[in-house]
Amino acid sequence: MPAQKYLIDTNVLLRIFRVHDPQHQLTRASLDELGSRGTRSCFSLQNIAELWNVCTRPEARNGYGLTIADTSKCVEYIENTMTFLPDNRQVFSIWRKLVVDYGVRGVQVHDARLVAIMLAYGLTKILTMNQQDFLRYPSIKAVHPSQVQPSSR
Repeated sequence: MPAQKYLIDTNVLLRIFRVHDPQHQLTRASLDELGSRGTRSCFSLQNIAELWNVCTRPEARNGYGLTIADTSKCVEYIENTMTFLPDNRQVFSIWRKLVVDYGVRGVQVHDARLVAIMLAYGLTKILTMNQQDFLRYPSIKAVHPSQVQPSSR
């Protein structure tokens, strides 16, 4: 049986590197638990672009205020511990259909792109702090880190 795969939303990825964030321990524990089950954590260019934006944006503008070098180290960690799902023509075609079929507007286009990547690669689950962002997509299950319960080993 192939390993289960989750796309890891940017809001979870960001909390890996923010140890003082109230949700850091929860997200870390959920990723560790998924890993112990053999689940493959995945990411996309969309996630990394969003992460780079937040990490390099000044704290005064709701960012992390990290240097380029420190942000690059965060990305390297993700690259070394998770599976990259590259964009391709199929992702674009699925995204294009999603935004029309579901009437997607404004910033919601970013979530539609994540869903397109998931559908192109056969993923059905995303680990996210914002489950409501994915409710319109019936084939996607948005899982909050608090829903990843330790398995009895």
